[in-house]
Amino acid sequence: MGTMVLLDLLGGVALLLWGLHMVHSGILRAFGPDLRLLLAKGLTNRFTAFAAGLGLTALLQSSTATALITSSFAAEGLVSLVPALAIMLGANVGTTLIVQVLSFNVAAVAPVLFVVGLVAFRSGPRSKVKDLGRVSIGLGLMLLALHILLDTLAPAENAPGMRVFMNAITGDPVLCILIGAVVTWLVHSSVASVLLVMSLAYSQFISPYAAFALVLGANLGSAINPLIEGARRDNPASYRLPVGNLVNRLVGILLIAPFLRPITEHIHAWQPDLAKATAQFHIAFNVATAVLFIGVLDGMARLLTRFLPARVQETDPSRPRYLDETALETPSLALTDASREVLHMGDYVEAMLRKVMAAMMTNDRGLVDQVSKMDNSVDSLNEAIKLYVTKLTRGSLDEREGQRAMEIVAFAINLEHMGDIIDKNLSELATKKIKRRLQFSSEGAEELSAFHKRTIDSLRIAFGVFMSGDANEARKLLTEKAALRAVELAAVDRHLERLREGRPETIETTSLHLDVLRDLRRIHSHICSVAYPVLDATGETAADRSRDAEVDPLPAAPSPGRP
Repeated sequence: MGTMVLLDLLGGVALLLWGLHMVHSGILRAFGPDLRLLLAKGLTNRFTAFAAGLGLTALLQSSTATALITSSFAAEGLVSLVPALAIMLGANVGTTLIVQVLSFNVAAVAPVLFVVGLVAFRSGPRSKVKDLGRVSIGLGLMLLALHILLDTLAPAENAPGMRVFMNAITGDPVLCILIGAVVTWLVHSSVASVLLVMSLAYSQFISPYAAFALVLGANLGSAINPLIEGARRDNPASYRLPVGNLVNRLVGILLIAPFLRPITEHIHAWQPDLAKATAQFHIAFNVATAVLFIGVLDGMARLLTRFLPARVQETDPSRPRYLDETALETPSLALTDASREVLHMGDYVEAMLRKVMAAMMTNDRGLVDQVSKMDNSVDSLNEAIKLYVTKLTRGSLDEREGQRAMEIVAFAINLEHMGDIIDKNLSELATKKIKRRLQFSSEGAEELSAFHKRTIDSLRIAFGVFMSGDANEARKLLTEKAALRAVELAAVDRHLERLREGRPETIETTSLHLDVLRDLRRIHSHICSVAYPVLDATGETAADRSRDAEVDPLPAAPSPGRP
């Protein structure tokens, strides 16, 4: 009997958590970018920030999610500390609203939510209707879970052993607060833990006094998750917002705990239904702490800034700049972040390409060393982008989002290949030229510089095609590829003509000259790869690829006068 009750209880809690997850993920997928826009617009002052935090959390049903989003805004310098703290005060109130609704007997609505959600979810390709269907199913699962919890606890209500056990672990209010905090931290949801407390109180397994103490613990536990997940250990300033939120909760608990028993008696006398009384105490506590702290946020922000200063440190070039882990649940935002990081990676590749040619023309060994270091950063960024997109694709993506994810990975890989060609080939050629004190002929140097400039220009066009998907620019890129092939062949012919004239500098650098042309052509081929996904849908690329296969190879470098 006891084992079955425990299993049913665990199953009910698991179903409740999964329902919360479906509501949370459905809202994010349907309105993710709009929610961030809502949050950004609410940062004008502390009161609009409070309202934005309340509204966002009421939709997401997760103050932790709001805290992580706000923390990412604060880390990027998009929001100051005072409105960020106000957002969290609003988030703490927002997370109580669904608890208040579910404190009423609305279990009969669950079948309707299941039917509506199923019809919407099976409506076809992913759309807002399908995502809202997910939300409807999630709400139905939450109601069903509460029904299971109440039905599970009812037979055990008169079991003396169970009652003795619950009285033992909930007899001390401090222990109740700690238990509530630990449970909430483990399940990552104050909504789930408060609903569980409501079920226990309704079934009279715990006293009203213990239920209210557990609610205080649940509020404390929900402030721990952002402290662990939203802060960066290498930057104390990232702890300001989660620490400020934790301080708000702690101070509120310390002020309420000494008066918890008389508060319990008054609320219970006014509201005999223990489930509703628990929900009302939950919302009253969060509204009271919001009123208490909304006016003193400036002083709190100054203290947090003083004791948690920003760490001044050199920027690590290999560290991703835009890959926001909190955006992974919103595919459109995560794909945008990944695209920005690819452009960041592309900036390094462009800089490498410029520096290696400058080293080639000026015999500057220091530039060659810089290129080698930058290639390490490009490799690290490539790995970070692939890992980030892999995490994203573990979720549910529609066909367009999945295609975009593959385009991002493909372009990142091509950029990494460009970096390898620059570092392993062009840098080696530059080093060889510097060691042997060789000089290109004036015509040869001019040809290489012109070819290099056109390669750089194509790279910049490729960045635009990657972000905009402009078919006209993609066609321009492939047209330039064909034109550059002709330029390359013409440059080879002129180089061979200079060889036949017996010009000493041409003879000395003939291998270098042709190798540089070959490597720049290879880089340009990788650059043009970004155009193919854009044009694939139009059927324009099949002919281009067949023509690419017919390209004559670059003639081997002659070596008159030397082996």
